[in-house]
Amino acid sequence: MSYSCYLGGVEWPTPEKLQLKIKGKNKTLVLLNEGEVNFLRAPGLTELVVPFDLPMLTGAYSPDRYLGILESLKANRETTQFILVRASPSGRSLFDTNMKVSVEDYTITEEGKNGLDVSIDVNLKQWRDYGTKTVTVETPQDQAESTTVTVEKERDESTAPTAKTYTVKAGDSLWAIAAKYYGSGAEYSKIYNANTDKVSNPNLIYPRQVLTIP
Repeated sequence: MSYSCYLGGVEWPTPEKLQLKIKGKNKTLVLLNEGEVNFLRAPGLTELVVPFDLPMLTGAYSPDRYLGILESLKANRETTQFILVRASPSGRSLFDTNMKVSVEDYTITEEGKNGLDVSIDVNLKQWRDYGTKTVTVETPQDQAESTTVTVEKERDESTAPTAKTYTVKAGDSLWAIAAKYYGSGAEYSKIYNANTDKVSNPNLIYPRQVLTIP
């Protein structure tokens, strides 16, 4: 079985293990004459601990490249997609871990027994998109009148910005497409993160794929 791991739009060395902590938010209370009861709540955000060994001389990139990606994600307060692809020896796709995450923190370890290589433990947390509404409470001067609560309507879909699309041509890459639309190929992760439903490997796109350009 083979593995491919992606974070920040770049393929990383395959971690030896992956720890996912799915946090529960249930609350146990003690009720009179009933004893303990458990109130079921929506689960909390999943936390991931991913250990990477970054080779200094034999890897696709130097450790500096990977560490720069993590530093950029934290400094710019950006989310990204964590993907671990599993494939059978015959090439058949198996269960994948594909989750939008934020980089919480990471620990860098250098040991003499590892030579020039660098080990790093990356703590990730699941990201859920959210929005807000504004509530206005109007209290009348005449107490006989009722209080009015107004909730602002969500934006009409007709006023929402329209995303651009691009149809992939032979020889295209996400880097080249990003350079065309944003003026810099380094912005390719914006396109990748907006199309993870159809692009599992940022290095592999195919002619006639229709990509969303955020």
